[in-house]
Amino acid sequence: MASSESVKTVISKEETGLTHECGVFGCVATGEWPTQIDVAQVICLGLVALQHRGQESAGIVTSEGNNAKAFRVHKGMGMISNVFSDDSMKKLRGNLGIGHTRYSTSAASEEVNCQPFVVHTAHGALAVAHNGEIVNCGSLRKMVLGRGVGLSTHSDSELITQALCLNPPEGEVNGPDWPARIKHLMQLAPLSYSLVIMQKDRIYGVRDPYGNRPLCIGKIVPLKLTNGNKNEDEMEEGWVISSESCGFLSIGARYEREVAPGEIVEMTKDGIKTIGIVERPNAKPQAFCIFEYVYFARSDSIFEGQMVYSVRMQCGRVLAREAHVNADIVSSVPESGTAAAHGFSRESKIPFAEVLCKNRYVGRTFIQPSTRLRQLGVAKKFGALSENVLGKKLVLVDDSIVRGNTIGPIIKLLRDAGAKEVHVRVASPPLLYPCYMGINIPTREELIANKLDPLKLAKHVGADSLAYLSVEGLVQAVRYRIAEKNASKVGHCTACLTGNYPEKLEW
Repeated sequence: MASSESVKTVISKEETGLTHECGVFGCVATGEWPTQIDVAQVICLGLVALQHRGQESAGIVTSEGNNAKAFRVHKGMGMISNVFSDDSMKKLRGNLGIGHTRYSTSAASEEVNCQPFVVHTAHGALAVAHNGEIVNCGSLRKMVLGRGVGLSTHSDSELITQALCLNPPEGEVNGPDWPARIKHLMQLAPLSYSLVIMQKDRIYGVRDPYGNRPLCIGKIVPLKLTNGNKNEDEMEEGWVISSESCGFLSIGARYEREVAPGEIVEMTKDGIKTIGIVERPNAKPQAFCIFEYVYFARSDSIFEGQMVYSVRMQCGRVLAREAHVNADIVSSVPESGTAAAHGFSRESKIPFAEVLCKNRYVGRTFIQPSTRLRQLGVAKKFGALSENVLGKKLVLVDDSIVRGNTIGPIIKLLRDAGAKEVHVRVASPPLLYPCYMGINIPTREELIANKLDPLKLAKHVGADSLAYLSVEGLVQAVRYRIAEKNASKVGHCTACLTGNYPEKLEW
């Protein structure tokens, strides 16, 4: 389900994997305005680093910070490099701004759904970018419509934007109380979202009380500090907030911390501060999406004090203990399974070797003119390194199996290259349930694990054996290096694996 769509979409049968939600990014220059920092360029580079989270559309909204009505907006369909030109970037002058990149679905791929959403209120313009999905969007939509507000799309993000324009129940005295409005929204909709909200001269960063979607903070440091000098007494030049930390180093920023579940932070030219915390209802456990570690995040991102790459390696180590097999080499389906394959190799003492060469220049519109070429569809994505494969018993590690459409042709490719045995090891548990919190996981009927157990699936795809990482093993690997030892402050959503959703959902 698209992060910004409240209507469940049907996924093309041609797709073989999962599609993710979106990426949000914000930047505020500190000190005197106008700033010397090219805020729009920082946001654009931040969105490029988040491009893996969405390739359908992108947008940036900037503000000088001195006029509540003067927002500069540029949005469009396609990849970030296609949406933003030199001319459009020059027009996005400002001292602060927010950006968004959206992932592709088979429906609602229209410019009207591009974010950030901008609305003009009685108190000036408001811009919102959203990652996630409001699980009780039906009741929230009825409430907003009941207050006389019109909605032009089925987008959760527009719904959030309009809900923020409503007065909080306790009322307001001297103009809009945006922190109170944000808290009111969070109480009405406990998950799932990370938000960046821009109003005149400040940006609010918001993470849902369950912490289901990621959000983190970085500090822009002077260029003379980026070469290893860590003099913390130096004044920061700005603050950034992002779905992931992976792009921070490339824009001259240092990772500071995550936004806590339920936290509202305020970013201004004077710095950043926490202005509120909304607790989870009934003291329920935290529910950070565990598939951020498995599949979605870039491997150099940091969650919960640990790098995603290290967690994926640990998944491979646990998998090797749970599902050992005698083999000559361990390899991966690049790039998704590589970190786990290295972990499997180190734990099992079986050497790692590459067996697949990935073609990085294949687009989604590749034309397959015959049934034979469609059946060999994997050939457009991969080639086999036959010298590494010939006569070998190999363990092939992948991060997940969704529909099972891709792994079979890969195994055939390896056997045609001379592999003696191919044992598939999956560095995550079987996907059994759909997600309603911002991840477009197929229906239960489309998930191959609901049709075939590992033995039957191995036979179906032509593997000598196939085994998944257990749910317990995944949780163990994810929490292996988490510094926080207080169990009440650690928790992960495993709904797509177990069917245990963190909140009662409106279907």
